[in-house]
Amino acid sequence: MALMNTDAYQPHRDRYDEMLDANGVSRPHWRPLLTHLRETTAAQMRQRQEFVRSQVLENGVTYNMYASTQGAARPWDLDPLPLLLPASEWSGLATAVAQRARLLDAVLADLYGPQALLAEGLIPPATVYGHPDFLWPCRGLKPPGGRFLHLYAVDLARSADGQWWVIGDRAQAPSGAGYALENRLIVSHAFPELFRDLKVQHLAEFFRALRQNLNQYAPHDEGETPLTVLLTPGPFNETYFEHAYLARYLGFPLVEGQDLTVRGETVYLKTLTGLQRVHAILRRLDDDYCDPLELRGDSALGVPGLLQVARAARVLIANTPGSGLVESGAIAAFLPRVCERLLGEPLAMPAVASWWCGEPSALDYVIEHLDELVIKPAYPSTTHRPMLGRDMRGKARAALILRLRKQPRAWVAQEIVRLSQVPVISHEHHLAARPVGLRMYATANTEGGYTVMPGGLARVAGTPVAQMISMQRGGGSKDTWVLSEVAVSHFSLLANTITARNLVRSPSNLSSRVVENLFWFGRYTSRCDDSARLLRITLTRFTDTGAPAARASALLLCKELGLFSAPEKDEPEPTPEDAIWTAICDEKRVESLTANLRHLAWTGTQIREHLSLDNWLVLNHLPHPPTIETRKKSGLGATLDYLDSSLILGVGLSGFAMDGMTRDNGWRFLMIGRHLERLAFMASATACFLHHGLDQGWHSLDWLLEVADSSITYRSRYRAQAELLPMLDLVVFDDTNPHGVVFQLRQLLIHLGELSADLGGNHHALADELQAVLQQYTDFDLATLERPEANVYLALAELLERTVHAARELSDVLAARHFTHVGELSRQTLAA
Repeated sequence: MALMNTDAYQPHRDRYDEMLDANGVSRPHWRPLLTHLRETTAAQMRQRQEFVRSQVLENGVTYNMYASTQGAARPWDLDPLPLLLPASEWSGLATAVAQRARLLDAVLADLYGPQALLAEGLIPPATVYGHPDFLWPCRGLKPPGGRFLHLYAVDLARSADGQWWVIGDRAQAPSGAGYALENRLIVSHAFPELFRDLKVQHLAEFFRALRQNLNQYAPHDEGETPLTVLLTPGPFNETYFEHAYLARYLGFPLVEGQDLTVRGETVYLKTLTGLQRVHAILRRLDDDYCDPLELRGDSALGVPGLLQVARAARVLIANTPGSGLVESGAIAAFLPRVCERLLGEPLAMPAVASWWCGEPSALDYVIEHLDELVIKPAYPSTTHRPMLGRDMRGKARAALILRLRKQPRAWVAQEIVRLSQVPVISHEHHLAARPVGLRMYATANTEGGYTVMPGGLARVAGTPVAQMISMQRGGGSKDTWVLSEVAVSHFSLLANTITARNLVRSPSNLSSRVVENLFWFGRYTSRCDDSARLLRITLTRFTDTGAPAARASALLLCKELGLFSAPEKDEPEPTPEDAIWTAICDEKRVESLTANLRHLAWTGTQIREHLSLDNWLVLNHLPHPPTIETRKKSGLGATLDYLDSSLILGVGLSGFAMDGMTRDNGWRFLMIGRHLERLAFMASATACFLHHGLDQGWHSLDWLLEVADSSITYRSRYRAQAELLPMLDLVVFDDTNPHGVVFQLRQLLIHLGELSADLGGNHHALADELQAVLQQYTDFDLATLERPEANVYLALAELLERTVHAARELSDVLAARHFTHVGELSRQTLAA
């Protein structure tokens, strides 16, 4: 079989090559890998590529891209070949990165404190006060332990002479450490023997240091065990996978802003069992989104009042809000002198030569040497992208120069670093050279310094001649192997052996948001199923010319249940066909089937980790509603197909709920949502039917059996045309009918009883009204329905309406107790 042809590797001669020296000879630390590749067949390499690709897909590793042809959730791009760094080189890099982290931490402490650097002229005031990430509400803030930076990342690039340079600091909410860990787990399994033989340093010690650091500095009272949470913007953030992945690995609850609440000067996590104090927050939320009360008022992502808790030193926030200030290229230009002043030592690894255009002499130099520089916004939070001066010609160049002169303080210029290159496995399964950059990570440790991750996130460009690397522009990644000359530690944060005392059968820290979304996932599933069935029945009545009474009854029920929208002022009353189509397909109408299917999908994204892969795949194949043009061409056919697909979706989700989910409290809330929704729907539909029958004389009964999905059951029992008494018995009183009213009541009482037993709260109080309603059904004399007297049916209709009211009351009480926690710590809140 053909072996891989490594000799075909063609590096660009004007770049530093990580694998080969200037003479084309492999560097010593790369030789074992190169030898391994030369002994590997093309088929074996294809298998490794497929293994890496399949692991990425199976683990759900994504990097959300909003302009990608693959959709927002683009699979993570991971090359099988690692970037190798020898121990001798790594030692110098780690020392330099740890120093830079100490320096930036000290800079933040000064700029938000005494501001001696500004007073002494070491940093121009305009670079601070003109920076949108300088948060005035954080002025004077003293974080617990005095540490501003708990997790720091730095982007490095190697120039053609082999020198490493800093090209960017990441201090606000550094991303990528989780991706580096996932890269390691996948690539080390693709090359297990090579990973062992090269003595690659492991990453677990770094993450242990991060966890220990947060636990040590988290403010807590004596006897309290600190609770750390990871705060995410939510599923639509481009690195959401990493947020969820790191939370699981570190053992932190993954929370969104709505999961946390401030009472007094304390942050609490809203959980199923009540409010739990939060001592530390590892945030992945940008600075200005953290607190809508004091920072960005239009943000729905943060925690109102969070900065007040931080000022009171009652919570550790990693990193401290306002840390994004030191990501500015303008400040980086002054760090060499600042390092001498604050640390008393020279800066070990300076940034690439930079000029802040706010200084007149620097602006003149930048304009004169534009072709040699890359122009970047001084404040990374702005929307401007870096621009290569040499690419700007004619009017574009004149416009850039004009922009620099008008707003010089907003721009920084840097020398262009011709990125080093590294081998990747191309789509044709041979070696190709691609530009590479390295993101390294440091975490504060318990000794007062910083621990550097022995590895990092290597990012590779998508084209051979790229000057900048961007994951949003199609860049890929590599694992980074730091080689060791001694035996490596095999410590792991993942327990190798789970003993009997470690067994977990029901998670106890479900957040209120997760539980609420499970509850609404159940409700939307039933709502879509019930409304799709009713609308299909109504629509099919228009093809049955012999059932005008049934058609009128179904239309009336749709209207009574709010499926039909009232016409706007001065608009004509829609035809029944138009009203039905709008109720089915118009997603702008909140009550429409399509809108509810969208809500179902949204709640599904919030509980992604609680759904099986098959369940998720079903949810990702939501049917698409027919357009107005399709309706004109195919008539009722396309709309009926859409309704059929919606019903099939509901059956699939119901099956997964019953057969594919663990019976924990999250599942119980999902089932409570399903039964509450169906109870309200069936009780409302039957009450409407009774009122309508009194007026119309019971012209048709079959359609209500269809709404309750009970036609087959009725025919198998009675083998006769539908009659009122047995129909009401089946739809209302029969506790074996899964669509019946009494069945829903009994199931709700069962689940509420299980919650009481498991959570220790008095959920029986929530069930009192349901129990009283159920007793009325039990005591109801069905024999009275043999006589068609109006008062008997009105009494049953009133009981059904009371049932609907009880269901809605129960929903409100559950929300207050378990989702919003209204009333908890109310005295403390008022005192604040």
